Amino acid sequence: MTPYRKFLLGLGLAGSLQLGACSTQTTTTDETMTAEQLGMAQAPSDVHSFAKPAEAVARHLDLDIAVNFDQKVIAGKASYQIENKAKGNEIIFDTRGLEIEQVYLGKEQTPTTFKLGDEKEFLGRPLIIAIQPETDYVTIQYRTTANADALQWLNPQQTAGKKHPFLFTQSQAILARTWIPIQDSPGIRITYSAKVQVPKELMAVMSAENPQQKNSSGSYTFEMRQAIPSYLMALSVGDMVFKPIGQQTGIYAEPATIDAAVYEFAEMDKMLVAAEKLYGKYRWDRYDLLVLPPSFPFGGMENPRLTFVTPTVLAKDRSLTSLIAHELAHSWSGNLVTNGTWDDFWLNEGFTVYFERRIMEEIYGKDYADMLNVLGYQDLQHTLEDLGQTSDDTRLKLDLEGRDPDEGLTDIAYEKGNFFLQNIERVVGRERFDQFLNKYFQTFAFQSTNTDLFLDFLRKELIQGDEKIAEQINIEGWVYTPGLPEDHAKPTSKRFAQVEESFKAWQSGKPANQLQTKDWSSHEWLHFIRMLPEQMSQQQLAELDKAFGFTNSGNSEVLAAWFIHTIRNNYAAADQALDNFLTNVGRRKFLVPIYKALAATPAGKKKAQEIYVRAKPNYHAVSTNTLDAMLK
Repeated sequence: MTPYRKFLLGLGLAGSLQLGACSTQTTTTDETMTAEQLGMAQAPSDVHSFAKPAEAVARHLDLDIAVNFDQKVIAGKASYQIENKAKGNEIIFDTRGLEIEQVYLGKEQTPTTFKLGDEKEFLGRPLIIAIQPETDYVTIQYRTTANADALQWLNPQQTAGKKHPFLFTQSQAILARTWIPIQDSPGIRITYSAKVQVPKELMAVMSAENPQQKNSSGSYTFEMRQAIPSYLMALSVGDMVFKPIGQQTGIYAEPATIDAAVYEFAEMDKMLVAAEKLYGKYRWDRYDLLVLPPSFPFGGMENPRLTFVTPTVLAKDRSLTSLIAHELAHSWSGNLVTNGTWDDFWLNEGFTVYFERRIMEEIYGKDYADMLNVLGYQDLQHTLEDLGQTSDDTRLKLDLEGRDPDEGLTDIAYEKGNFFLQNIERVVGRERFDQFLNKYFQTFAFQSTNTDLFLDFLRKELIQGDEKIAEQINIEGWVYTPGLPEDHAKPTSKRFAQVEESFKAWQSGKPANQLQTKDWSSHEWLHFIRMLPEQMSQQQLAELDKAFGFTNSGNSEVLAAWFIHTIRNNYAAADQALDNFLTNVGRRKFLVPIYKALAATPAGKKKAQEIYVRAKPNYHAVSTNTLDAMLK
């Protein structure tokens, strides 16, 4: 990403940097201002977008669409207020698999010419629209096709209620272009309004100001007054109801799921209070959750005002709610201050994991947060092993040119990014680091940033020329070097130390049903399962299963970890539960390691392929794109 010279000079930051028309005075706390009024920095060059925002850029979207479940099509118009910076004769949008029917200029809707460029893998085709130097409004009439990977159309049997169909979108990383013609780069932010027509028995919600009950017409209107990047465009349509949690928090879900969700997420308000205490005012008005059907490919998606969340966190004991802390934290790191390209993804996720752990510590104490850090470190070690310690993909600053940016969505961005920030905290102290982060979020609010820009800000505001601090922070080792620095601090957990004692006792012959496990959280159970040896006897597996009920657990994290062991050791008693899990759960975090474990042997791969044929219709394209390649 190209850094922003004048923006940094306005902050007093040194370096050979390029214009970004903004200054500290423009980071107002008035969230209702438009993108232009916010004076956002000029969008960087993005290898994953055809758009040329330095020449002509979208500022606001008026979306008018109809959702047709019979044809599985979204059709309508995407109208943009644009800024023709270069006073040129074209503006370029990203599309992939869309049918473009007509394009118009101005509010008077004058037809204009357009063309679709050559198809490129992952990226789709550029939509090149002829405009005039004075053009400030463009309307694109379009419809989606079966190739709209952002969209998942569910039949009634794939929902919790089994009565009505359901639709949801997943735009991250570059899938917004499959359901809206858009300048699909995280470095370009727009405000938007929308009118969405859906079947009268269903309700529509978006990443915007939302209704809280169905109407009789099936016509819903939305407004997002804060400027957001395209990957945060989101829509869901289904049989939904709403219940409040607090004054500015609440839950959307199917009627069959709503009560369980309200119980599970009852502490949302506490999380919001803790987050604001740490890093300042919540800038998005409301924070609501939408619990989706189980095919949703991620744990959560931080769509502004309305986080989309998987039902796999409904463990009935509020034990997996760190996921909600994570998505809430994105309201600052990601949504408020955004990675400008996907090469800088760690700026979204590393900050968010760090912030998530701080929220959980604030609410549940340091011992609880320590458990999350250890589990995260274990995940990071597995990722480093899979990618290779010297792989360039284990650097924080990535180079994803020519590749699907989804390849950068690994634990490197999440956990290595988190531990880098924890290292900075250790060096300068928590109080000083919190002051720095507050200033960072305030300075870059509603803007896109990049690694160079953040590091220059870090040097100016925190390191301040202190060579000893710079050496201890070790920017080069953490950001630009593969693997982990040799002197990194390995996290520890007092509560896990007790789990390890119980595990050793079991290894030494103590019966499983005599272990002291009464007050264990799901994190302690997960740590215990992860310590189990790769090779186990049927008797050992059966003993653990009888004592702790792993195969019939209602906790998805515990189940997914247990299945790895049952697969490796051919524990047939878990086969039916494994089949049920794979055919009903679409969360990629669970699917990939389970299918990988199955595919490790010829017999297992055949079994995996048989299950996959049945399960694939329940999975989103984000998951199937990965699994298709794995299972061929």
